[in-house]
Amino acid sequence: MTYMKKTRLAKITLNIGAGKDQNKLDKGIELIKTITGITPVKTVTQKRIPAWGLRPGLPIGCKVTLRKNKAKEVLKRLLAAKENILKENNFDSLGNVSFGVAEYIDIPGVPYDPKIGVLGLQVCITLEKPGFRIKHRKLKVKKIPKKHVVNREDAVQFLKSEFGIKLEGENA
Repeated sequence: MTYMKKTRLAKITLNIGAGKDQNKLDKGIELIKTITGITPVKTVTQKRIPAWGLRPGLPIGCKVTLRKNKAKEVLKRLLAAKENILKENNFDSLGNVSFGVAEYIDIPGVPYDPKIGVLGLQVCITLEKPGFRIKHRKLKVKKIPKKHVVNREDAVQFLKSEFGIKLEGENA
């Protein structure tokens, strides 16, 4: 496989949604700090939804984005919490992967903290190939050609080879 066609890990994002519950938000911030060692940022609402009691600027969750080696280390532990088994519907058509960890105590190396209680989180994995920078640069922004986009098969193959995952219902 040529260098430009090799899929790589761009980033992983850990997210905890708390809604209006500020107590749960504080616990979520503490949990992500425990897992990654990095203080997450709070996510705030953009819209007013009176039925849910939301107004613009209200913090409703927290997230942290990890890249490079730190992302690989944390991702190995997060996949171990899922026993290295993912479902087919965890992969989208653009090669992104998303899954949830129901209880953080399943993650190896993360001890139970009575102050946090039992809490889960969402994990989003973004994959890319070399050359994806043309989509994000300031000058001469271009689209990624269809033949260079990471697809579902590329994502599955990458996670199988790099992290040893299996798809649910797959033998071997």
